[in-house]
Amino acid sequence: MAVTDEAILKIKEMLLAGELRPGDRLPPEKELSERLGLSRSSLREAVKALEVIRVLDVRRGDGTYVTSLEPRLLLEAIGFVVDLHHDGTILELFEVRRILEPAAAALATRRATREALAELGALVAAVDPHTSVENLVEHDLAFHRRIADLSGNSYLSGILDQLSSSTHRARIWRGLTEAGAVGRTLEEHQAILDAMLTGDSDLVRSRLTTHIAGVETWLARAAERPA
Repeated sequence: MAVTDEAILKIKEMLLAGELRPGDRLPPEKELSERLGLSRSSLREAVKALEVIRVLDVRRGDGTYVTSLEPRLLLEAIGFVVDLHHDGTILELFEVRRILEPAAAALATRRATREALAELGALVAAVDPHTSVENLVEHDLAFHRRIADLSGNSYLSGILDQLSSSTHRARIWRGLTEAGAVGRTLEEHQAILDAMLTGDSDLVRSRLTTHIAGVETWLARAAERPA
């Protein structure tokens, strides 16, 4: 198990044991790292990850607090780390996305107006490799949602929107733990857009399949890590 994941699970144990409760302030970094038997850098990475999934609230100059969410919701969010390693459900969701989204994108390529594609281009241009992981994931959700909408099939776009929302935390986690994930995502989005602008629906289908398969591969590797 990755050291960051180990740190997160130890914090989860503190929540389960009632040592940390909603609204509580975490002990100072040095004290907590020694208590958990972790390096300060590993603890720092874990805190950053838990801040992203809204388990912790880092208040500059004040300290780090457990959010005010009720314990059940806190444990549900932090339990996502365990799910990545033990639960195939998330991987199955991406498998369904890989089947349906390329078809939606092919329809969008044939049906989208030049104005609509220009708007999609502006969406892609609004982010860069320095974009934070949180903002990248919001961009990723908007990008895929817009393509699904451009398919002109409301049933298909509705299904895909639900699937996409269900994989939100997995995308955040990939951005935090996989080197180069931000730049790669942006390059792939641009490649998909370029193919749409040429009107080549087969190429769009191929590029979107590869894009989603990349996340699937990362998830499969995460699931193989020993717990």
